[in-house]
Amino acid sequence: MLVAGVTTAEDFSEFLLTILGGVGLSVALAYALLSIFGTHVAAMIVSALLFAAAGLAVGSLGGAFFGAIGGVLFARLVFWLHFREYRRGLPPYLTAEQVLWHYGFRFICAAIFIFLITPILVVLPLSFNAENFFTFTPEMLRFDPEGYSLKHYRDFFTNNEWQRSFKNSLIIAPIATIISVSLGTLAAIGLSQSHVPGRRAIMAMLISPMIVPLIISATGMFFFYSSIGNFLEDSLGFNKTFVGYVKVILAHAVLGVPFVIITVTATLVGFDRSLTRAAANMGADPMTTFFRVQMPLILPGVISGGLFAFITSFDEVVVVLFVGSASQKTLPWQMFTGLREQISPTILAVATILVVISIALLTVVELLRRRSERLRGMSPG
Repeated sequence: MLVAGVTTAEDFSEFLLTILGGVGLSVALAYALLSIFGTHVAAMIVSALLFAAAGLAVGSLGGAFFGAIGGVLFARLVFWLHFREYRRGLPPYLTAEQVLWHYGFRFICAAIFIFLITPILVVLPLSFNAENFFTFTPEMLRFDPEGYSLKHYRDFFTNNEWQRSFKNSLIIAPIATIISVSLGTLAAIGLSQSHVPGRRAIMAMLISPMIVPLIISATGMFFFYSSIGNFLEDSLGFNKTFVGYVKVILAHAVLGVPFVIITVTATLVGFDRSLTRAAANMGADPMTTFFRVQMPLILPGVISGGLFAFITSFDEVVVVLFVGSASQKTLPWQMFTGLREQISPTILAVATILVVISIALLTVVELLRRRSERLRGMSPG
């Protein structure tokens, strides 16, 4: 009701009265909850029912749903403040200002997180829209089952254009990742040696694709790989389609190498060099030392870099537009084409699938990071 009153206020005085009335009702409800209920569980249930009824009165089933969530949060906040539960888990010597900053900092971080994640959260329900719209329909806002459908997902899995681009991404991204991991890992190990001359300059050049604007990198790659493509086609007689894949894979590998170098270099910071010297003293050759001693310890960093390289290749569109051709059209390229030439809601379904894949990969990265810290003794097991 407060939201409805604020949005329909015609002047400042009406707006102010609505705010003061909402604050008064909130204080009265908080006092009533504390007076009637001894635990927060019962208060949360009653508050959820009241807020849901208010949401249903001024809106729809959607308003009732969000009203119930607001009621639960409101009742929990009231009991949390009244019984000073915010002090639980904090050192007793903290002043009120320090406690306020403790929670204020977390509130700021949460607000930034919500600001960044909200555009993604909007896309997810829109991908289930039963209509060919990029907006929420009245049926969706009412939580009417008729307003939701999987037809955009069916279109993605049955449309030849989408499936061809998806297969291209599944071909290009893994191969580019393998090349990035191989070159990036070797480069990171080499640059971690103190006797290598010009380490900083070499590192700066290797991670430059991450720093240089992508449009500039794409333009340079266009001219460079065009010459390579002409050589492969004219002198060696390779098929044009095959050469196109080679160019795109190499270009994506260049973009992925910096991520591998950075993650592996960070892992090597805590690596004990005496282990490789001990292996050499025991008669192990450099290859055996690398695969049996060094690689198992830096493996979390290598895999993390590989996942970042895979995400970079799988989501990249600018470079493939310059370097590739229609035969190498990837999933992001198809999405870009769909937005520019024919606005298709299937893009929302594809975006949701990419978000789920990215979340899964980033979860793996975080688990590997924690495992790496445990292996290096930086965190308890």
